[in-house]
Amino acid sequence: MSRVIFYTATTLNGFLADDDDSLDWLFAAPGGEGGDEDFQEFLSGIGVLVQGSSTYRWVVEHEDLVAHPERWPGYYGDRPTWVFSTREQPRVPGVDIRFASGDVRDAWPEIEQAAGDRDVWVVGGGDLAGQFADAGLLDEIRVSIAPAALPSGKPLLPRRLGPDRLELTGVRRAGAFAELSYAVRAGRQ
Repeated sequence: MSRVIFYTATTLNGFLADDDDSLDWLFAAPGGEGGDEDFQEFLSGIGVLVQGSSTYRWVVEHEDLVAHPERWPGYYGDRPTWVFSTREQPRVPGVDIRFASGDVRDAWPEIEQAAGDRDVWVVGGGDLAGQFADAGLLDEIRVSIAPAALPSGKPLLPRRLGPDRLELTGVRRAGAFAELSYAVRAGRQ
């Protein structure tokens, strides 16, 4: 059975992106481009990616992926990717991107089937991860805390999840980042 993992980076004060949905702050941090051994091991267990529209659009525009679709595998490999959006999004040619809107529970059977015996990575954003938590589908949160702060921005997880739902399962140092892992218990539906 596939697990759903929200694996992301955040500023010290809990923002995923700045007010313009930019992740430039992350790539300015030493090691912010990712790719250490633990991340590569994590990625090897992933069968499907799920993204919110702001994360998807930022990556597509930042890397000019419509003009250079060959750059997509450097980010995510050839895994199917669901993008949850209520607005029209650019398509990256030759990449298995599936657009969805509405309740994550409606798309879940197809996502789970595509993942097979591997896990689902909620790449971003925080609200989408919150929707998976609300649906009782989020199993784990892995957050890398960057040596950076923003005056405002998009919150890590705009939901109320307390200690009755979150159990700390791991702490590690990854270069300049601190990584925390939490198991997520299903809440009341």
